[in-house]
Amino acid sequence: MIDIKAAITAVGAYVPEYRLTNSILETMVDTNDEWITSRTGIKERRILKDPTQGSSFLAIQAAHDLINKTQLDPTTIDLVIVATVTPDMPVASTAAYVATQIGAINAFSYDLMAACSGFLYGMSTASAYIESGRYKKILLIGADKMSSIIDYKDRATCIIFGDGAGAVLFEPNTEGNGFQDEILRSDGTGRNFLRIEAGGSLMPASQETVENNRHYVFQDGKNVFKHAVSNMADVSEQIVKRNDLTNDDIDWLVPHQANKRIIDATAKRIDLPEDQVMINIHKYGNTTSATLPLCLNDYEKQLKKGDQLVFAAFGGGFTWGSILLKWAYNTN
Repeated sequence: MIDIKAAITAVGAYVPEYRLTNSILETMVDTNDEWITSRTGIKERRILKDPTQGSSFLAIQAAHDLINKTQLDPTTIDLVIVATVTPDMPVASTAAYVATQIGAINAFSYDLMAACSGFLYGMSTASAYIESGRYKKILLIGADKMSSIIDYKDRATCIIFGDGAGAVLFEPNTEGNGFQDEILRSDGTGRNFLRIEAGGSLMPASQETVENNRHYVFQDGKNVFKHAVSNMADVSEQIVKRNDLTNDDIDWLVPHQANKRIIDATAKRIDLPEDQVMINIHKYGNTTSATLPLCLNDYEKQLKKGDQLVFAAFGGGFTWGSILLKWAYNTN
């Protein structure tokens, strides 16, 4: 029996043109470049300024980038998954709209929400579909317009988040490359530390919720940081050990880009030098569901067939996990 693994065979990305730099933020809230950089590693973040464009716009652009680079026929796509915490609208699926707009007319589609772990969870989901043998081409997109849910008077959150999208194509692989293992976790006791209070069934939107700014992201930074550092590092170490690997066997760490200190702690736990860690937080900030595919896009030309990648993420909920994947193609 042929062993089918789910491999990433293409990547694409999109970030808006507008750069919200630390110096601009200095004119908006009580902060400064040194404070932001030393605590987060962020120098600027991209913002989608057009109020008529939502996360679907970002996702569509990233999908088009992938399609154009590979000359992929979108009618051959079986499934489109959009990982996002900022869907265009409640109820109506953002993924369904994206699939239609890119010409994936034969695909079924849905949104996946697991905060900053959304793309990681999506990788697990897409891989399971491929390994089942039922589907051959799955487009997984991470897209978030975080600026739509950020209060730019709150320096605890406005310095962190940016807008962007990344896309990957999963296809079957019989060479042993692709998805190898996963450790995924969640803990609902953490939901009060990183949340938006209003807009859901527990607190529907009202004049009062709008007036009291309850539709913006709230983050208890100290608690989130503490849990993110320990949990991302723990699962990354566990997945390496469970697969009888050492740091010499790992080519790249692909960490969620939430905070440079969290990234450093995770790399230190599995003993990887910085030149084997994908880092672009300084350019984009935390784009939530888009951080992992944006890393893959930025580093694609450095990846070689057979490289072993450890993915790690942590998000609200709490949600977190790690995935081990072997890269399936050479770019050059």
